[in-house]
Amino acid sequence: MKKLLAIVLLLAVNFAYAQLPNPESYFHKADLMTIGTYYYPEHWPKEQWAKDLKKMADIGFEFTHFGEFAWAFIEPEEGKFDFTWLDEAVALAHQNGIKVIMCTSTPTPPAWLAQKHPEILMVNDAGTTMQHGSRQQISWSSKVYRSYVAKMVEAVAKHYGNDKRIWGWQLDNEPSHYGFYDYSDAAQQSFREWLKAKYKTIDALNATWGTAFWSILYKDFEQIRIPNQKELVAQPSPHAVLDFKRFSAEEANDFLTFQYKILRRFITNDQWITTNLMPEHVDVDPTKINGLDFLSYTKYLVAGYDKGVGEQGFRMGSPASIGFANDLFRSFNGVTGVMELQPGQVNWGRFNPQPLPGAVRMWIWHAFAGGNKFVCNYRFDRPVTGGEQYHYAILNADKETISTSGIEYAKVIEEMKQLRKYYDAAAVAPQSYQRRQAAILYSVDNRWEMDNQPQTNQWNYLSHLKRYYNALKQAGAPVDIITEQKDFAKYPVLIAPAYELLDAQLIERWKQYVVNGGHLILTCRTGQKDRNGKLWDTKWAEPIYDLIGAKVSLYDLLPDEVQGTISMGTSSFKWNNWADVLEPEKGTTVWASYTNQFYKGKAAVVSRKLGKGTVTFVGADTDDGKLEKAVVNRIYKEAGIVTASYPEGVVVDWRDGFWVGVNYSDHPYTVTVPASAKLLIGNKTVQPASVVVWKE
Repeated sequence: MKKLLAIVLLLAVNFAYAQLPNPESYFHKADLMTIGTYYYPEHWPKEQWAKDLKKMADIGFEFTHFGEFAWAFIEPEEGKFDFTWLDEAVALAHQNGIKVIMCTSTPTPPAWLAQKHPEILMVNDAGTTMQHGSRQQISWSSKVYRSYVAKMVEAVAKHYGNDKRIWGWQLDNEPSHYGFYDYSDAAQQSFREWLKAKYKTIDALNATWGTAFWSILYKDFEQIRIPNQKELVAQPSPHAVLDFKRFSAEEANDFLTFQYKILRRFITNDQWITTNLMPEHVDVDPTKINGLDFLSYTKYLVAGYDKGVGEQGFRMGSPASIGFANDLFRSFNGVTGVMELQPGQVNWGRFNPQPLPGAVRMWIWHAFAGGNKFVCNYRFDRPVTGGEQYHYAILNADKETISTSGIEYAKVIEEMKQLRKYYDAAAVAPQSYQRRQAAILYSVDNRWEMDNQPQTNQWNYLSHLKRYYNALKQAGAPVDIITEQKDFAKYPVLIAPAYELLDAQLIERWKQYVVNGGHLILTCRTGQKDRNGKLWDTKWAEPIYDLIGAKVSLYDLLPDEVQGTISMGTSSFKWNNWADVLEPEKGTTVWASYTNQFYKGKAAVVSRKLGKGTVTFVGADTDDGKLEKAVVNRIYKEAGIVTASYPEGVVVDWRDGFWVGVNYSDHPYTVTVPASAKLLIGNKTVQPASVVVWKE
């Protein structure tokens, strides 16, 4: 009977999925972008809530965010749920005209749960069991943990699922173990089950993993442990490492989808469900999260990790940081938002500088230009206790005065209200802009594989990808960061950076894309291995030879202090990260050649025509991105596509009838605004950390 009920429930959930609206319909287009802020009523005396939420409304925030870390308050004792305090906070938000995003509190289980069931805790690679006292210390694989999650999520969903004051839902918070992986007994067993489902037989696994090497050979799945460098004298099998990272990403997806299905049983179809992911983090793969209405992201640009552009770049971050996130998350199903945006100075970076005045405002407008439906900052009130002291917020610690970044948020809120008056539902992007449309093919599998076997301390997959991304944005091109699941045909230009893992089917798709008129750019390291990370039993990267019209005779890597040189036309470039040395076939044109080292005179960049389109292969990876930019510009020029020419740090994009320009550089830049256009925000000359918006 239980099995029958489970089947009926599953069918009901699947039917509900099919009845859900298009994610676009959750948001009113005329609102353009809604702006909100996090609030934690459980952190403050109740007497302060009304004052705080009124101030939130007075500043102009349109939504807030409750409950992500509140499990101990929602379920203070096992099975006893208390929503009275949260109901009061929701009521106060509503009284002030503020919508609420409700969260599931799964990253922070209460102390009583960890005390009763220590088996829910994750174990790191050193064999240390994580403890209660922080966040994300649990194992997504723990069946015991999931049983408690199910009860809590169901209780919250039943209580707020039909509440019209609730705008949407966020699952968990930044689901990740922040660079760590789970080696607990629960994860070990779940990994074995994942392997059984994938390989069916131990012989198939042995063949794929190459376990004949070093006599690793397995006789049974139960013999397999998660590959862990700290438990091994030499390096683990790269094939096992790749599978473990795939498993971990799918486990995160399964954990989120598990929550989603519970929520959908009780909430209305008017409420959306998302989670906020960290785009550059690699332990959870955004492209593998496929069970939610849409994805949103977290973004902190200034924390000492990204020096940006120019001498003051460390105060603004890199334009590729927000840009990459916008163009990746939006491409999944057309909808995304910034659930957590840096509000100013933070407390957890390598060093924590003040953002340049205007930078926070610029980030919000950059998010708007990238198509986001909402932006939410973390957080409204500055913490005076706990693990994030010194972290900026909208209010200062006195809970009276507004911080410098709060003033910038208030300014954008007023600007957005003005912009809405000019919204035109019939606006269409100019043809000249649409013709520049490009896509970058992104694969976390490739990133995982190269992170594990970089071959040089200078290799960085994301930096390599972003060199091409920056080149496209400097050409004024709209960009989608896509996966192989997308159709390539609509993109005049497609770049597949360092696409190491591939198969014959993908090569054929690339070929047909080019034959039909597309312009394909492939880069170094592409085509070296099959999908499981096995080198081909043929010539080096041979499966792509026919496509690129050249052979890869060898690759080279240089020490930090040694520079390789390349000549392209009248320009010269330097490299020392990676170089594929190419041998072009008849009919393939050499665009650039190496000019030092023992292979001086050999091809570094080649291009060929194929059908109606072209294939270009770039063999070298540079540090400054100048070679990559030169290649991208030549591709567009030879294709007859007119581009813009923006300096590094300046981004100009079109959205919903508005042109938006932002300046992450050290120098003012004057944009070309037609005399007939209406300047809505800022000036034609855009100062560093500033914005211009106009409508033609």
